[in-house]
Amino acid sequence: MPASRVTPGDLTRLKADGKRIVALTAYDRPTAMVCEAAGVDVILVGDSLGNVLLGYETTLPVTMDDMLHHVRAVARSTHQALVVADLPFLSYQADQAEALRNAGRFLKEGGAQAVKLEGGSRSAETIERMVTAGIPVMGHLGYTPQSAHVFGRNVVQGRDVDVAMTLVHDALVLEEAGCFAIVLECVPHEVARAISERLRIPTIGIGAGNGCDGQILVFHDAVGWGPGANLKFVKRYANVGDILRQAVSDYAREVREGVFPAAEHSFSMSAEARVLFEQELEEMDASCDE
Repeated sequence: MPASRVTPGDLTRLKADGKRIVALTAYDRPTAMVCEAAGVDVILVGDSLGNVLLGYETTLPVTMDDMLHHVRAVARSTHQALVVADLPFLSYQADQAEALRNAGRFLKEGGAQAVKLEGGSRSAETIERMVTAGIPVMGHLGYTPQSAHVFGRNVVQGRDVDVAMTLVHDALVLEEAGCFAIVLECVPHEVARAISERLRIPTIGIGAGNGCDGQILVFHDAVGWGPGANLKFVKRYANVGDILRQAVSDYAREVREGVFPAAEHSFSMSAEARVLFEQELEEMDASCDE
């Protein structure tokens, strides 16, 4: 029997015990199964699938239907990791009732155990409503990709004191609103550490230094199989893209040379059936020649 699934409360206990939280993104069954087999604590089905899988330049075009499709696949394929679903752009900003319904769909229809949304104090009331309804919520501060057009080229957030203090304040507000964890993205390590030290709930960093309570990367970036593998905050643990390109090149060459499929990749008739088959073919060919 599989171990019980990680819960938001487990993450709080990990922080209290001084143990680091391991998180990765996954968008499909094979990736989710690899993450689970490796003992990853949290799997985020991120709206970054827009960039990684769907070919968009930003996450903004990603829809609820896009997200639900991938959340279902990941949830069906895991039994231990906490599956968190990313609420896409305009699925929670315009109307709190709609935000609650969309968050609920990820649990009810998608099989996720929690949702994630971006924003600081402006998102607090929406988070409170979700938590009151029984929906665990992960916050997201710092560089928030759904605000890419607002940030422009200023990816790192909190290099100046005013913005850094706003991040600290927002993190405390999100904790008070009921978030069970907060992602800190592209934040100076000094700021991320200061936030982590002041929260009871865990922080999960991406480009936020080693002072967070856990770390997350996009799976494809970490294994060298995606457009963001060369980002400053990404450490590449494998070069899967190179391996795949070589494999496909070898396959194409063998097909063109007639090497694949070989006998060991083919099915055969029994000797008796083959004799009868050849007789039937001869009779057919003879009748066609008449």
